[in-house]
Amino acid sequence: MLTYVRYPGNNALWTGDLNTNCLFVYGSLLDRAVRIRILGREPAIHEATLSGYERRRKRYFYIVAKPGSRVVGAVISELKRDDFKRLDRYEDAPTLYSRAIVEVADSPARGRRRCWVYLPTRALTDGS
Repeated sequence: MLTYVRYPGNNALWTGDLNTNCLFVYGSLLDRAVRIRILGREPAIHEATLSGYERRRKRYFYIVAKPGSRVVGAVISELKRDDFKRLDRYEDAPTLYSRAIVEVADSPARGRRRCWVYLPTRALTDGS
């Protein structure tokens, strides 16, 4: 089951849940220079896998549910409210992406954890 963030106007609501202060990334945010440009610092990051999804690309990378598939990406940890505001602007949420909570597999030492992920809207998947 996915939990979505609601977007009143163009401002994302912050849940305040300490278990969701991380973000699973699978596209341009894997690039260190992009993360630093957006966040103004290098956050903690490590490899992770999201099962049941497949990575695709139109204008930008996005993921869709597909049983038996998996997406290798990374988890950015210790994100703050302002970080998510910057990330939402970068990802053009809620126009092109919406944020949802998914469970990802970290390294064996870390196990599984719930993280935010950006999922595409129809504007991205149906657009050119």
